[in-house]
Amino acid sequence: MNNSRFRTPNPPLHRTSTVLFDSLAQLDTVTSAMMSGDRDATMYGTIGTPTTKALADEILKREGGAGVVFAPSGLGAVTLALLTVVKAGSHLLVPDSTYGPTREFCDTVLKRLGVQTQYYEPGIGAGIATLMLESTCAVFIESPGSFTFEFEDVPAMVAAIRAKRDDVHVVMDNAWGSPGLFSPLAHDVDISVVPLTKYWGGHADLLAGAVVAGSRSWKLTRETAIALGMNTNADEAFLALRGARSVDIRLRHHEAAALKVATLLKAHPRVGAVLHPAFPECPGHAIWKRDYSGSNGLFAFRLLDRAGGAADVQAVARFVDRLITDGPFSLGYSWGGYESLVMPAVRPGGPNITRTVGTSALDNLIRLHVGLEPVDSLAQALLTALEV
Repeated sequence: MNNSRFRTPNPPLHRTSTVLFDSLAQLDTVTSAMMSGDRDATMYGTIGTPTTKALADEILKREGGAGVVFAPSGLGAVTLALLTVVKAGSHLLVPDSTYGPTREFCDTVLKRLGVQTQYYEPGIGAGIATLMLESTCAVFIESPGSFTFEFEDVPAMVAAIRAKRDDVHVVMDNAWGSPGLFSPLAHDVDISVVPLTKYWGGHADLLAGAVVAGSRSWKLTRETAIALGMNTNADEAFLALRGARSVDIRLRHHEAAALKVATLLKAHPRVGAVLHPAFPECPGHAIWKRDYSGSNGLFAFRLLDRAGGAADVQAVARFVDRLITDGPFSLGYSWGGYESLVMPAVRPGGPNITRTVGTSALDNLIRLHVGLEPVDSLAQALLTALEV
């Protein structure tokens, strides 16, 4: 037998709710350490296990920060981060291009809790300070917008916020930039939200989110997560760890394939603007080039009619239905997996994206996620659909 030297590439799964202790004294010591913010201390399965700790270590290695807590989805991580920094009567600034479910949470749950959400134009940059009130508790950043792809000037925004009020928390949804394309905490952001469901998992088979906190926000973040009972289970953590082993090479393929597809679309007469940050004409290109180390498989484009005008929602629907008829594209929410996906910003039956500040046209906007399929088959499917 080789039990004494049995080693494996991956950590074992710890599926458990109960953690056992040798004495009351040990229980009290662990509890005290946990309440003081020690991220290794746990007294119950929701607070952490060796499996979730292994994932936290991997995330911290890539994202930086003082600690990580988990949620059962990316949206759960967003809501956990926001609940960490708001209080009744406070004012929250959120980009108008934010993820739809984040807006829904702000406009329903946070509103019921007495939090006033104000939406800002995502290109505001240092001007964000002009919107801050005495009651402003936090500024939420999401860059780029997950449909309209506005890149926010995070360094300028953080500098302006800190200059005006150092007690205001800066929280960022880093869905597009994680892992490895952008590090919010390296730019003095307090809390970074990472949807592990997407590229970290990479196989469309897990739901989990992580909230990565810097030193001044870590204790408060962990207290909130413990109070809400937020965590992820061993199986989801294991899948995220598995995905982390291959994410770098997958991202390189997503990036290269998406650039080829975007270039093909840019040359087609039925395609208007292609919202891919690697193209110099794309708004936000300069910010992306300065702050990001690369791109991934997600971008959007505008569909034109045969006369060169903006296609209407019915034409967009016909294009999407044709594109998914024979594969390899599928119609579905989320992105970051191995599969290629399409999603229109507006569809005849709704519900659709809401914008209250920005003026970006949405009717002919289509988002693509370019997966790991052969690029030739993706290109052929798009060219066929563009003939409809």
